[in-house]
Amino acid sequence: MSMLEKTLGWVDDRFPLSKMWNDHMAAYYAPKNFNFWYFFGSLALLVLVMQIFTGIWLTMNYNPDETLAFASVEYIMRDVEWGWLIRYLHSTGASAFFIIVYLHMFRGLMYGSYKKPRELIWLFGMFIYLALMAEAFMGYLLPWGQMSYWGAQVIISLFGAVPFVGEELAVWIRGDFVISGATLNRFFAFHVIALPIVLLGLVVAHIIALHEVGSNNPDGVEIKKVKGEDGVPLDGIPFHPYYSVKDIVGVVVFLFFFSAVVFFMPELGGWFLEKDNFLPANELKTPEHIVPLWYFTPFYAILRAVPTMFQSQFPGVVAMGLSIVFLFLLPWLDRSPVKSIRYRGWIYKFALAVFVISFIALGRLGTLPAGGIYLTLSQIFSVLYFAFFILMPWYTKIDKTKPVPERVTSK
Repeated sequence: MSMLEKTLGWVDDRFPLSKMWNDHMAAYYAPKNFNFWYFFGSLALLVLVMQIFTGIWLTMNYNPDETLAFASVEYIMRDVEWGWLIRYLHSTGASAFFIIVYLHMFRGLMYGSYKKPRELIWLFGMFIYLALMAEAFMGYLLPWGQMSYWGAQVIISLFGAVPFVGEELAVWIRGDFVISGATLNRFFAFHVIALPIVLLGLVVAHIIALHEVGSNNPDGVEIKKVKGEDGVPLDGIPFHPYYSVKDIVGVVVFLFFFSAVVFFMPELGGWFLEKDNFLPANELKTPEHIVPLWYFTPFYAILRAVPTMFQSQFPGVVAMGLSIVFLFLLPWLDRSPVKSIRYRGWIYKFALAVFVISFIALGRLGTLPAGGIYLTLSQIFSVLYFAFFILMPWYTKIDKTKPVPERVTSK
């Protein structure tokens, strides 16, 4: 017995290292018909790790003080060795994270990955999405630029629209009556410590729940139902080395595009980093057009699409909240007997296409002034967005589906 084997045996007697490796990698059987849509789960984990490590390095030179925060970011960009690269990796990584998560969620919508027995996996994923939104919002204030300051001012003021407790809630979030050093300090604490811990815990829960019931696949067939004499699914293959190696291909392709953005266009025309955020925060000068970052704009467009009532934005805040709540309810709204879009009828395919178009359109409209034709379009696409969920129990029940095969196909 080699020294390595002895060491591994010593560890296994005290910690289930080999068991964890087998349960979640070497002996975890995944469907053999995964396609490229299944790259995005591992890519999300990769970006999460990258964000944590680049964030740690940024905190070494960042100063969470309202008089020094902006200057400390400039110091990182200009004077810290490779500081510009770490900062751009982190800022580009934030947008890349949301792109990957949105594509990961879209794959779930296509293949019914939220349906029984994977409801809890979907719920954990949605809580990850909420935590990620909070993490991004609080991190966005830290550069203490003009758009950071005024964007936070607008978003936090929305909490003031909540009846009875709104004003007190907004003050509690800010830690002051306006965005100030107290707000910056608490957002820094949440962004660097609290929310990453929550995110990591939710990711672990998401993966454990996934490996408990098994992965979905493009056919929506449960591979555990057909097993060989050895108890191994006939349509499954070990995650390692087959998919762990295959995921490297996805990582290489992702890093190619990611690096192109980081090195050649980190601002991406103002979509990833706005020009106003290269100016220090000035509470006496409001930017011409205040908008959140692109990954929040679909919900911001829904907020603005709802008319104010009694000079209150509360109806819009409710609509914005419901636009996310409905995503949590998907496992119970979908009445279709099949999971995958391959075997669904034309109604669901049409509804999903309209939903995706609406979401993208709302994302664009959320960056434009709220008035005229833009407001009308926002209202139309908001109705289409909500119709996807509200009408789902009806159209998924009447939709004509195709017979689902007993075993996975090789398509």
